[in-house]
Amino acid sequence: MNEKPYLVLASNSPRRRQLLALTGWTFTVMPAEVDERLWPGEAPGDYVLRLAQSKARLCAENASEHDLILAADTAVVDGKDILGKPKSGAEATEILADLRGHSHRVCTAIAILRMKDGCLVTDLCVTEVPMRAYSDEEVADYVATGDPLDKAGAYAIQHPQFQPVEKLSGCYASVMGLPLCHLVRSLHQLEVTPAADVPDSCQSTLNYQCPIFRAVLNGEQVG
Repeated sequence: MNEKPYLVLASNSPRRRQLLALTGWTFTVMPAEVDERLWPGEAPGDYVLRLAQSKARLCAENASEHDLILAADTAVVDGKDILGKPKSGAEATEILADLRGHSHRVCTAIAILRMKDGCLVTDLCVTEVPMRAYSDEEVADYVATGDPLDKAGAYAIQHPQFQPVEKLSGCYASVMGLPLCHLVRSLHQLEVTPAADVPDSCQSTLNYQCPIFRAVLNGEQVG
């Protein structure tokens, strides 16, 4: 694909908009709201892949034939539990207490739908996220900011004061909601190349030296 694609982000997430902007691609936003209920027996990876594809296909109903639709979905998984957004400060406090001092997984799926021929490309990033042993006082201060209330798992990895995660060895951007190197390799399948040095832009902006980006871009199944 030599012509510049019309990239449509099927999400209203400010974090996904921020991350996608690092690629240098021009894009528009067309949020897609789907039923996010978990199917019986559905594994977390299958769950986020299904939702990402559903969002892309819903967005396609209002897209043009020249569009390339990008959808994503993220799940925070602690043991067998998929953690949603807390409904109150008390629930956020409880979730953060449960996550403290051990690792959980963040699963982020992307789906890219090329409108002109219906080609759909998907990818999945699974990242182990080790939480530090933050104090009850730190949790209370963080919850008081209101930041956890629109976050699955009740935290933002990038929060500058709380900084809940320690010694991450996977994809930082995926924990935020959009694994950029997975996106790059998926778009390569559609003959679309980035307009910027995505790994450099991502690491510089997030202040994170990613240990896996080369492996991801080489097609290895790491997160």
